[in-house]
Amino acid sequence: MAEPGRAHRISPRRRDGATVTPLELFFDLVFVLAITQCSSLMDSGHGWRTVIQGLLVLGVLWWSWVGYAWLTSVVDPDDWLPRVVMFVAMSAMLVVALCVPSAFDDRALGLTLAAGYAVVRGAHIGLFTIASADDPELRRAVVYLGFGAVVGVSLVGVAALCDGWVQGVLWFVALAIDMAVPFLFGSNGWHLEPGHFAERHGLIVLIALGESIVALGAGTSVGLSAGVISAAVLGVVLAAAMWWSYFDVGSQMAARRLADTPPGRMRNEMARDAYSLLHFPIVAGVVLVALALEHVLSHVSEPLDAVASVALGGGLAVFLFGQIAFKLRMTGLLARQRVVPALVVVLAIPLFRVVDGWVSLTIVAVVMWLLIAWELYQYRDVRAELRRSGSTH
Repeated sequence: MAEPGRAHRISPRRRDGATVTPLELFFDLVFVLAITQCSSLMDSGHGWRTVIQGLLVLGVLWWSWVGYAWLTSVVDPDDWLPRVVMFVAMSAMLVVALCVPSAFDDRALGLTLAAGYAVVRGAHIGLFTIASADDPELRRAVVYLGFGAVVGVSLVGVAALCDGWVQGVLWFVALAIDMAVPFLFGSNGWHLEPGHFAERHGLIVLIALGESIVALGAGTSVGLSAGVISAAVLGVVLAAAMWWSYFDVGSQMAARRLADTPPGRMRNEMARDAYSLLHFPIVAGVVLVALALEHVLSHVSEPLDAVASVALGGGLAVFLFGQIAFKLRMTGLLARQRVVPALVVVLAIPLFRVVDGWVSLTIVAVVMWLLIAWELYQYRDVRAELRRSGSTH
């Protein structure tokens, strides 16, 4: 019989070479809905206020998802107890997602969201506590994580009882405290399987890019015309460039660097900084671009408004700068070639206010594909080496 606490614990050595499981992908489906609901909140017609609110909710939900990414590097997600707990967390996340669009305006829904969020975080901490039964260092880290979760959940609950800027500040503080805990109390005690961890985050970027495709479908609800169809195709062209920019070389180099770093504090800090933290602007940038794409499809032959213009240029810049920071943290290399297009799309924001929506979309798509073309040439040797070495494993 297995020792108490070991039945639901799997060591990092036993997870060597593990891939993302169907249960984890199933869990991520609810996160897809949450992303969509954050977009709905941003697009609810109240301008910058709801955009900021949507980003705050996205940040809180992102940190919840990050916790489960770390969890499944320690706990076998195919054991019966993790399955049950993750199903419970999925149900609670669904409740949270359903409440998102009206959580800031409806006190009852705000409290319901806080209760669902408490279940999501509580299930995560509870399962981590079981997993750490025979690992005092991990248990200590889980206690600190639980402290941050309790404070964060409490602040979200209090925010539901408030209005205006106070409400937004409480959400921001809740997110800031949660994210600060791993920095304040160190990264000792955590375990992860590097290949699984990198794949997990790559798939969530893919899911976020899927939201941009969904946004194109939502934008065509105004009716199909030659202009709408052309803009939809341009949207796919832009999404493809964004996919290429993430998955081509940089993410492979980062995954290899994480795998080559010995287990321990250095690897944990690298994973925390590059994946848990710096992937948030990458995902947030994709969500903002998706918001802009829906506006473009709804106003193909009209200039974009202020929010959509900033979402298109600013969102793409956030996406690129997030990747620049990610690559810098993982490899020590500054991707200067990505700084230029990021600045170009930001400087083009005033132009998006005066040209038709399809023109704005064409501009950013061309900028991104020029970047791809340059990197195809610049990294041709690195790409070939990665493919050769990958084929030998």
